[in-house]
Amino acid sequence: MKAGWRWFGPSDAISLREIRQAGVTDVVTSLYGRRPGDVWPLREIKSCAEKVRKAGMAWSVVESVPVHEDVKKRTGDFRRYIENYKTNLRNLAECGVKVVCYNFMPVHDWARTDLHLELPDGSVSLGYDAYEVCAFEMFVLKRKGLEADYGEAVRERAKRLWAKASAAQKRRVASALLTGLPGTTDDATPDGLRRELAAYAGFDGRRLKRNLYDFLNEISPVLDETGIDMAIHPDDPPFPIFGIPRILSCAKDIRDMVKACPSPHVGVTLCTGSLGANLKNDAVKIFREFHDRIHFCHFRNLLHSEPGVFRESDSHLVGNTDMPALMLELVLEERRRGKEIVMRPDHGRMLDIDKGRKCYYGYSYGGRLIGLSELRGLEMGIKFGLDRKSAKGACATRWTKG
Repeated sequence: MKAGWRWFGPSDAISLREIRQAGVTDVVTSLYGRRPGDVWPLREIKSCAEKVRKAGMAWSVVESVPVHEDVKKRTGDFRRYIENYKTNLRNLAECGVKVVCYNFMPVHDWARTDLHLELPDGSVSLGYDAYEVCAFEMFVLKRKGLEADYGEAVRERAKRLWAKASAAQKRRVASALLTGLPGTTDDATPDGLRRELAAYAGFDGRRLKRNLYDFLNEISPVLDETGIDMAIHPDDPPFPIFGIPRILSCAKDIRDMVKACPSPHVGVTLCTGSLGANLKNDAVKIFREFHDRIHFCHFRNLLHSEPGVFRESDSHLVGNTDMPALMLELVLEERRRGKEIVMRPDHGRMLDIDKGRKCYYGYSYGGRLIGLSELRGLEMGIKFGLDRKSAKGACATRWTKG
């Protein structure tokens, strides 16, 4: 695999020099100063690529080229934004950036209820509690119709949880759920979130999927022309919140997309953290089924205390995702293709060595450094085992024939 690392540009607390020292070969970044729907000037893309090259690495994956909300809804000025997207793809390809990680999640790109979950060893992780989300929707957003998403037992438990919660705990949940995706999205307010959600009133999963497929099929000629691979990121979390349907949360969703979008350049970012938030998902099986459509990987692990309640794991190797089995699939697929796939360690605990740095949530230096080291070691061990088994087989064949 190619060792990737997400870099948030010059304002990132972690320098390109430090990233290279971590053993990274491929930087995953974006033009974070640009808004969804903007045209990315060729000179800005070239400037960013040159900074990464001078630091001794390659900018091979862009995460992300945000999709404008008008495109997701197919309203307003969506056709112009699609044309702008095509221009960006051509400009990126001219600069050698051939993988685009993006998402099609309406309004809010991710959700956590605790951004400062302290672990017994003093490190800090990220946590999610579906009951806290339900309580936030009931008592902060005051969302109508949430009964369609939450059963009575869940709502009753959420009510009890909120009644017992301190003011600080309630602020923690609200702050986490209103925080924008690192590097790309502004933080929201309850009123602002209500307005954005209202724009999707009446949208169901079928309609949102159709809009995704239409978008992908409209840009597919440019993908075929440039060789760019579009790697959609799974919904995070992979179940409905805020009344918004999820459209890429499981194997069936990927299957539907592949069927509707025949271009081989339309594929997936295999994010084990997002998929793993639903215990029904099996990342290994998903990799096996869609191996030829996996263009990029985010590897991390989660620990569940119960369905819908989880936190980022202490180790990228330990959790509900069978990481050794998944890494084996990655190695085998790379050998089948004859080229490596970029993988970045997704998220990492905040360690004491990161204190004082203004890192984005989940994007510390120390935590991801450990994760990358674990994953590289796992990859090396698997390759050694495969090659040793192959060598033994060859020796046995020669001895038998001799």
